[in-house]
Amino acid sequence: MAPDRRVLLVHAHPDDETINNGATMARYVAEGAGVTLLTCTLGEEGEILVPELAQLAADQADQLGGYRISELRAAMAALGVTDFRFLGGAGRYRDSGMMGTPANEHPRAFWNADVDEAAAHAVAVIREVRPQVLVTYDEVGGYGHPDHIQAHRVAMRAADLAADPAFRPDLGPAWTIAKIYWNAMPRSVVKAGIEAMEALGEASPFEGLGDLDEVPFVVDDDVITTVVDAPDQAGRKDAAMRSHPTQITVDGPFFALSNNLGLEVMAVEHYRLVRGERGPGSGPYGWEDDLFAGLDA
Repeated sequence: MAPDRRVLLVHAHPDDETINNGATMARYVAEGAGVTLLTCTLGEEGEILVPELAQLAADQADQLGGYRISELRAAMAALGVTDFRFLGGAGRYRDSGMMGTPANEHPRAFWNADVDEAAAHAVAVIREVRPQVLVTYDEVGGYGHPDHIQAHRVAMRAADLAADPAFRPDLGPAWTIAKIYWNAMPRSVVKAGIEAMEALGEASPFEGLGDLDEVPFVVDDDVITTVVDAPDQAGRKDAAMRSHPTQITVDGPFFALSNNLGLEVMAVEHYRLVRGERGPGSGPYGWEDDLFAGLDA
């Protein structure tokens, strides 16, 4: 019997899910909700932070994508997520690399995929899982990565097509997602993080950008609609992040400002509701504390 509450997360590369939503995913697994992750590429073009694995890079053996499947599997085990899939199957779409790089032109680059064709693969998942909640990126993909932008386009298109009974009835009965969220980061949280790093003598990751208005994923606090605070899941998110060693250095200042502060920061994740009815909230901005707020079980 399917869980009463179900959430689908659409991400571009292995590790994006843990950085953006690891605590959220672990929280809902712990609460008995259905959590499904749909990853669009294998992350073949990622930089490699483990020197002894440098030969896996795209310009050498080009085996990083396969290695990152194992990293994702370990991360999902740490979070307790058992339903994780690749869009159209592992390897159908390739990591497009950063904007303006030769990798954008690869014939399998996700950036070049036909949106409706790619969305059809996501529709099949939506109609099977029947999630009430969808989580993905905003229209600029958080920070402008081609695959993040494309994941946004595909996820949003899939949500529309999945609700249309005339579209591909062979993929199952139509399903309307009740709430769609985009990942976001409130200005006050980023500012506090920068101040904490400066107090520890660490350089800001945004040094040289000037005002935070130039950081694309930072939004005003009143744009945020939802905050998931899952302190009990901080350890699981930490373990999941450590499961992506080719991509993440957990002991670095960005994710661990001190022995405890880093874990506290990682356990709080923010969202912007862009479709559906906002549920009850609290605080000065009326932020929801649950992605399912306002939905009947």
